[in-house]
Amino acid sequence: MLVSGAGVALAEPTPRTAQIEKTTEVSPQRHDLIVSSPAMGGKVQISVLSPADLSYSRGTLYLLDGAGAEDKVSDWLTKGGAEDYFADKDVTVVLPSGKGAFYTNWQQRDAAVGKPQWETFLTKELPPLINSAFNGNGNNAVAGLSMGGQAAYALASRHPGLYTGAGSLSGCPPVTGLANEGYVRTTMAKDGGDATNMWGPFGSSGWAAHDPSKRLDALRGKNLYISAGSGLPGPLDQTTELDDGMSREQTIAAGAALEIGAYRCSVEFAVVMRAHGVDATENFHLIGTHAWPYWAEDLKAMYPVLARGL
Repeated sequence: MLVSGAGVALAEPTPRTAQIEKTTEVSPQRHDLIVSSPAMGGKVQISVLSPADLSYSRGTLYLLDGAGAEDKVSDWLTKGGAEDYFADKDVTVVLPSGKGAFYTNWQQRDAAVGKPQWETFLTKELPPLINSAFNGNGNNAVAGLSMGGQAAYALASRHPGLYTGAGSLSGCPPVTGLANEGYVRTTMAKDGGDATNMWGPFGSSGWAAHDPSKRLDALRGKNLYISAGSGLPGPLDQTTELDDGMSREQTIAAGAALEIGAYRCSVEFAVVMRAHGVDATENFHLIGTHAWPYWAEDLKAMYPVLARGL
């Protein structure tokens, strides 16, 4: 209770906490949630996949999107086959929707993405809600593709007590240095954002603070997975959904260029982890572009690694 200068007792202000405002049962094993988030300054849509039997507790996998994701539902559901893949898995899967903006706390307001505080939402606000609503056991892993892969390693290295594992598919976990920062800035620009508003000017401390290669001890002993393709197109590229106005050839060329950058960065990070004795499952492919058919296949190789800690 507060006391005013006149000695009048005043009620304590009610703390603002995240809440699940609405739950929609899409299927017996999929629920779409609307979460009111003080950190995000509004409502966030989350999809949750779970086994039909919630009578006992289980671990939770947070699965993150890449740049250019749609607002209404995670691309892992519409493009990555996650709902079918996890239908018989003993795990709860949480899939945030909307523009992930590297799933971090932005320093400054950006004209395109605002000032999201994804890290606070994902690490502080959301886990207690998921554990309560879906009988979580407190064991969590985090993984994602491209931008979401970087975020997964950053979150795991910044919150080692929360996550037992992390996975990156075609991501660029290290973000410092000219090439790596340039890759991140280019990725963020795909959603119209300016990464200077995210972590500051080039080479500033905000970038180093979100670079897992600077926090390797926090990753030691966790279940880690990292993969990327060489950028060389393969048969799966013939099944990639085409972007508006782009031909098959243009789509493959764009995906190849992006994946070459992700491959270089991922291999660099894997070598750094090896050099420091941090064990990770590496799955680098001789073919593969920056495209959903490859990530859908990689999910099947990644999940068993992360499941060890769930």
